[in-house]
Amino acid sequence: MRVFAIADPHLSRAFPKPMDIFGSNWQGHPGLFFRRWRETVREEDLVVIAGDLSWALRLPEAMLDLEDIGALPGRKVILRGNHDYWWPSIGRLRQVLPPGMFAIQNDALVIGGLALAGSRGWITPHDREFTNEDDKIYRRELERLRLSLEACRKLSYQKFLLALHYPPTAADGEPTGFTELIEQYRPDAVVYGHLHGAAGNRVMTAWDGIPMHLVAADFLSFYPKLIFELPGSG
Repeated sequence: MRVFAIADPHLSRAFPKPMDIFGSNWQGHPGLFFRRWRETVREEDLVVIAGDLSWALRLPEAMLDLEDIGALPGRKVILRGNHDYWWPSIGRLRQVLPPGMFAIQNDALVIGGLALAGSRGWITPHDREFTNEDDKIYRRELERLRLSLEACRKLSYQKFLLALHYPPTAADGEPTGFTELIEQYRPDAVVYGHLHGAAGNRVMTAWDGIPMHLVAADFLSFYPKLIFELPGSG
């Protein structure tokens, strides 16, 4: 089983929203996202989608985008991004997800020998725009990530992937509560999204020896990124 990751597809089938206003690399979106997924991913593969799936504001609208993703090859694991306003309670969401699609929130799961934990994350205290309100959300997201990582500790697996929507640290690269959890729980790799227009030479690729992958769709030219290969399909 091959494990891929991508983030920030920013789909909007209910109310189409052109993304090329954010840069020429978005031209051809969302068709580019679907086409390059199909060029890359096979049915026996797994793809982690690290947030910002849909611009929808309500679940019925987002279901159009979730069903389009569900029709793509491979199994999918999703987590919430900062623009996923449609995301309901996790119980309600799991009731309506397309077959072969799973969601992580305050918990963890194993698919084909791969353990997955994750959280949305948030901007961190060294960010120059960090406010008192951000501090409340930051602390809440730290607890949600800790719960997910603790759940992962109880599982049996071959590899362990941690997925975040936000990067775990600000642009200055200073330690945060998120990096402390990464050091404590030692995943085999971390994937994160959210950053658009990031230059390759400014992207964090490791923390304390743990590989880190920026998987924002536009950064990857809309090709899901291969993270692991595991024997079998589990």
